[in-house]
Amino acid sequence: MKLKHLILSAALVLATVTTATAQDRHMGQPGRKPAPYPTVYMTKDISPAGLQKIYEALGRKATGKVAVKISTGEPGGSNYLDPKLIKDFVKSVNGTIVECNTAYKGKRFTASDHMEAAREHGFTEIAPVDIMDAEGDIKLPMTDGTHLDYDIVGSHYPGYDFTVILSHFKGHAMGGFGGAIKNMSIGIASSAGKTYIHTAGQTEDVEKVWTTKVEQDDFLESMAEAAKCIADHAGENIIYINVANNLSVDCDCDSHPAAPAMGDLGILASLDPVALDRACTDLVRDSDDPGKVHLIERIDSRNGMHTLEWAEEIGLGTQRYNFVSLDEQ
Repeated sequence: MKLKHLILSAALVLATVTTATAQDRHMGQPGRKPAPYPTVYMTKDISPAGLQKIYEALGRKATGKVAVKISTGEPGGSNYLDPKLIKDFVKSVNGTIVECNTAYKGKRFTASDHMEAAREHGFTEIAPVDIMDAEGDIKLPMTDGTHLDYDIVGSHYPGYDFTVILSHFKGHAMGGFGGAIKNMSIGIASSAGKTYIHTAGQTEDVEKVWTTKVEQDDFLESMAEAAKCIADHAGENIIYINVANNLSVDCDCDSHPAAPAMGDLGILASLDPVALDRACTDLVRDSDDPGKVHLIERIDSRNGMHTLEWAEEIGLGTQRYNFVSLDEQ
């Protein structure tokens, strides 16, 4: 076992003594003084009005040239964010929907095919769409990466002043779950960048992405490192919103995803992506919906929570948070 994993394991053993339960992490109850943790806001209102309300609750206005990073969804699937849900919000921030091409040879592998998929799914009707690596990619500098020396992103990305990470929270065949961290790491990476992350820094050659052997935790850690690179690049000009609906165990990159087995949860948002993703997984685990067992199995069978552990370890954010329900105000 690598030294870094030994150190992290020791820290986690200690954390089991001091870390609060999921209920204790939700520090927004009346009469309790909030701890100095980031706030995660939530509404069960999965509607254009609910999305706008949760954006405004964050208190950080998207200004300048705004990139709204979503997944356009692989053709054949249907669980991606509904354009009708996000239309008003994207227009309110004068945003451009941004994406990068895939590292697998599906219907979003080339910029032309990807734009057609965006059109087919209705996104080009609600806002401008930019496939950011249509004209190549660039490397963003990374500080103290264990697996990655840099992050490879679409060449258009640095032209944006503000980034909205608008994610569909759901399961994922490789990462266990997909939320803010996956959307900002894999999602903003170019095809070569996705390859670089998936192989934990071993290669940028897309032809080798699925034949290169990589340890699961190394892949998860690489996602966290790439996300940290994006967060460092954006500074305070970034926000994170997760829509927890259509909770399939499969990602929107799957052209034939499994049907959701549990009900929708709501929309959550934070200025801390680690806290946000943790809150979403906590809600799944705390749910009284019996269908949650399928999503929990997907997360845990891929050791998905390690992404958050590593993200916290490298300073991307914290798994502790204050929970505030906008429905109770």
